[in-house]
Amino acid sequence: MLHKSKRIAAILSILTLLAFTMGGCTKKQENLTTVTLNEVAHSIFYAPQYVAIELGYFEEEGIDLELVTGFGADKTMSALVAGEADIGFMGSESSIYLYNEDAEDYAVNFAQLTQRAGNFLVAREATDNFQWSNLKGKEIIGGRPGGMPEMVLEYILKLNNISPSEDVTLVQNIDFGNTSGAFAGGTGDYTVEFEPSATALEQQGAGYVVASLGVDSGYVPYTAYCAKQSYIAEHPEIIQSFTNALQKGMDYVNSHTPAEIAEVIAPQFEETDVETITMIVERYASQDTWKDNLIFEEDSFLLLENILDEAGELESFAPYEQLVDTSYAEKALE
Repeated sequence: MLHKSKRIAAILSILTLLAFTMGGCTKKQENLTTVTLNEVAHSIFYAPQYVAIELGYFEEEGIDLELVTGFGADKTMSALVAGEADIGFMGSESSIYLYNEDAEDYAVNFAQLTQRAGNFLVAREATDNFQWSNLKGKEIIGGRPGGMPEMVLEYILKLNNISPSEDVTLVQNIDFGNTSGAFAGGTGDYTVEFEPSATALEQQGAGYVVASLGVDSGYVPYTAYCAKQSYIAEHPEIIQSFTNALQKGMDYVNSHTPAEIAEVIAPQFEETDVETITMIVERYASQDTWKDNLIFEEDSFLLLENILDEAGELESFAPYEQLVDTSYAEKALE
């Protein structure tokens, strides 16, 4: 009887401890602010963001992050404008387009993540000593007209004296998430792919990476975080906390090996083994993909507008001081 009483007391003690622990967790969750982030794509290209998620940096800053993938900058911006997302992560060309449409509540960029294009040119055959001139007369799966993947591709073609309209055939009517499948199915001689799709095509024997658009286009402000003016004005503390978390992720990526980074972000890419993730992170790190800070410099913004202008997608040059706010990124470095 005594033993039974002791067992009951022990069980009650454990239940009390569990209730206390669960109560503590609930309280912690209640102290977090839910922020919905719509990302243009889910790619290892954005490793610092996933490091910040997996290492709990957003929670440390009081944010319960809800991550949604838009599968295209146009869809991500539409979600932001509709109020379905608090923050958008995409190419900043979308914020320029919105501003030039005379939107009353336009989007302001407050943090830049990548400084090179993150996609790769995939061919059907392995090619030694690839030259961009090899593309003349070929069909290439590009991207949506006016989107960064397509415009950077055209920018590189022009740098290599190739006319996008006359020397090659650009396929631009395939949805962002379906290009690798279309290529594997027989469409095009080349395709432009982000990771892990580029490596997946190689592993399937369906294609071979022959060039990096990030290397051949040079430094380009490829992706940045933005929010509507109204949201930033109403929630400056959230924007600052969000930026602080990202900077922690950036610091980690810039101070750890590709293998360490891969181990951290692996839960975000369950369909890809850690060895492959490591290889992809190394590929991105070796081309100096990530900045060491989140400050969106004016020179970078002007380069972006020049690329838009050359692509025939810019109605008028938008003012940097209206569309970029560096104060949050600068404070995150303090």
